[in-house]
Amino acid sequence: MAANIRNTNLRFNLEKDLQRKAWEYLQTMDKQEFRSYSQVIALALVEYFDRYYRTREDPYLETREREERFVDQILKAVEKSLEQYLPLFLSGLTAGLAPREPQNKASLPLSKEPEPDAEVDWEFLGE
Repeated sequence: MAANIRNTNLRFNLEKDLQRKAWEYLQTMDKQEFRSYSQVIALALVEYFDRYYRTREDPYLETREREERFVDQILKAVEKSLEQYLPLFLSGLTAGLAPREPQNKASLPLSKEPEPDAEVDWEFLGE
């Protein structure tokens, strides 16, 4: 097992912002999640260099990732709106499709048949 282990020393110059920030992260990291400095440094290096080489091979990778995040934000906003308003819309739509009782229409007076003895103004009726 000792043949599989490599040892190295790290030195942080706390007068340099980047190195001081790295040191502070190491000092405040969650010990439950990250077991050791070795694990954190290995994880950080692998992620950094994986991204570095992917970006060199594909210069538009970062732009596409940003676009995908933007599209995801739009989709989440639309989904949230649908969750809020779709039930209200559907209930209104369903209420509109439900059979309705006939509405009371304003009743117009029915035309009366002229009484046999009543005078009729035939000119007015168009005859």
